[in-house]
Amino acid sequence: MAGHPTIEAARAWMLEHVELGRYPFNAIDADLVRQVIHDLPGTDPVTWASAWLTPAAEHAARAETAEAAGDTAAARDAWWQAYSCAFLGRYPAPNHPAKAAAYDRVLEYFARAIALEEQPSERVVRQFAGRADEGSQVAFYVRRPAGAERPPVVIVWGGIDGWKEESYVLTRGLTAAGFATVHVDMPGVGEAPVLAGIDAERIWDPVFEWIDGSDLGDSQIAVLGQSYGGYWATKLAHTHADRLAAAVNWGGGIHITFQPDWQERSRHASSYLMDLMATRARLFGGTTFEDYVARCPELSLLDQGVLDQPSCPLLLVNGKDDLQNSPDDMVLALQHGDPKTARFYPGGHMGTGPIMPDIVKWLKRQLATNVS
Repeated sequence: MAGHPTIEAARAWMLEHVELGRYPFNAIDADLVRQVIHDLPGTDPVTWASAWLTPAAEHAARAETAEAAGDTAAARDAWWQAYSCAFLGRYPAPNHPAKAAAYDRVLEYFARAIALEEQPSERVVRQFAGRADEGSQVAFYVRRPAGAERPPVVIVWGGIDGWKEESYVLTRGLTAAGFATVHVDMPGVGEAPVLAGIDAERIWDPVFEWIDGSDLGDSQIAVLGQSYGGYWATKLAHTHADRLAAAVNWGGGIHITFQPDWQERSRHASSYLMDLMATRARLFGGTTFEDYVARCPELSLLDQGVLDQPSCPLLLVNGKDDLQNSPDDMVLALQHGDPKTARFYPGGHMGTGPIMPDIVKWLKRQLATNVS
């Protein structure tokens, strides 16, 4: 585990997050979660996945029954709960066959849930010119605001454990504000065709190309990267500045975070439930702390020279006491390149408070021409 070496400590972490409605328990029935946590004998992959896949299958069966009876609302709600349970079953990453099986259910149940939304979303698959050891396609979800013509677009992704499905759940406020959202996996996670690396931002090119030919506002595009994914938002703000009206890094690293001394400090961060370094290592195809530390310094945007390049308007936000990704990275970014906007919030990783509403307000100012 990260900072929770006993099941008792893990239970305390989980129950605190349930009571506060915090990720990863922000979109699931709290009473169900409490019961699973109470009965959970351990957090090894088989025990963990089984504990969550059991209620996932039960909710999926209820959803099938409701669909057969023509009760769309009940079916939709049940599919969302089935997805939420399956997501916890693969959390934080499918680094074991039991968790990989849970991820298969995530994709299945999520697709069934969004198909029943009042404003149905679209899954898009585009060809990707990958290298010999890479995938050949990029998959993403598109959600449109009701009644909007050529709405502005926010491309959204999460971090090492919250992927495109979770970003869809966490950013509903963007759609309510009039934005279309495109949800994709960052390099090294989910269905991304490439691992993390010095030029892995290539995976966003097919997304931009699809937007160009779509019914969305191709001249009004922003990106929002959450947690570790904030790193890629900062990179795209510079490498794709000509395509973007704005970018938001919500809790991601930039340079200091990727140095071995910070990784040593953060490897047992108590703000993470379990398997932090194994989950980070998966970004590069590894499994251990040593695997990750050998590769992560290459992500430094300072050493790449990216930070001194021109950028689109860039918002940097995080919790001032983040133990996972160094808050000092955002101070460093303010000292390089074009002027940027920054805000530190109370709390640890990603902060606490009205952060998403503040991000929405900032994005509305940047993409004001087509947002009501």
